[in-house]
Amino acid sequence: MHALTIARFTIHEAISRRLVLSATVLSLAFLALYAFGLSLLHGLRSPRPPSPSDVAAVGTILTVLGLYAVHFLSSFVALFLTVGAISSEIDSGTLHAVLARPIRRADVVLGRWLAYAALISLYVVMMAGAILAMAWLASGYQAFDTARTLGLMVLGALVLLTVSLFGSTLFSTLANGVIAFTLFGLAWLGGLIEFTGGMVENEGMVSLGIAISLLVPSDAIWKAASFYAQSPLFLALGGTRGQVPFIGAAPPTIALVIWALAYPAVFLLLAVRAFSRRDL
Repeated sequence: MHALTIARFTIHEAISRRLVLSATVLSLAFLALYAFGLSLLHGLRSPRPPSPSDVAAVGTILTVLGLYAVHFLSSFVALFLTVGAISSEIDSGTLHAVLARPIRRADVVLGRWLAYAALISLYVVMMAGAILAMAWLASGYQAFDTARTLGLMVLGALVLLTVSLFGSTLFSTLANGVIAFTLFGLAWLGGLIEFTGGMVENEGMVSLGIAISLLVPSDAIWKAASFYAQSPLFLALGGTRGQVPFIGAAPPTIALVIWALAYPAVFLLLAVRAFSRRDL
């Protein structure tokens, strides 16, 4: 299948351009700083032994903060990978040589998506898994559901990646970059509006925040992942009770999960359709 061949060459291209190396070095530096911070915190001596609830609360906040940083890093990596995936090759004329062969345009889009989806999925699993592993080694911390945490974080990155790839089939690299990063910021702002509306009991703000979250569900997916990343004891004690804007206070609804799963599939089909009709 031509899509798999294009995916393989896309991964080789990412490696040859040192995109993978750059992301790896910076990510390792972040993990080293996080591990150093954990060691300093757990090395402090308290005048009294901390209670299990205190340990659960501190462990949850530190772990979710680390995962929140991974969420931002993976989101930026996903956008940078795909913001010029199609448009830059149209501008450089590379696709003219590729499409001169018996290769469908759909295979080009699918191959690019498969390659970048594999790279970002591996990145999220390794980074988030490292955060959870370090928290467990430092304090015995265990997330409520590690598999769902990792799966939802991967899904959130795939949502942004697919939207950016779709934009790359329509706009120039610069224009798509502006749009993609604006949408990412809009998703974050929508979550903040919904949180603030809940705090002040303003239904209009809550409805607006939910609408924005449905438009670009990356922040809503992150909050779902953060709920499953919390300690079972911390959740049993009430969790954050909606008092922290970047931590989910409740599990995701089935409707949100279905919408989040359908979102990248729909935008991938739109990307295939848009590129098939685009003049090169």
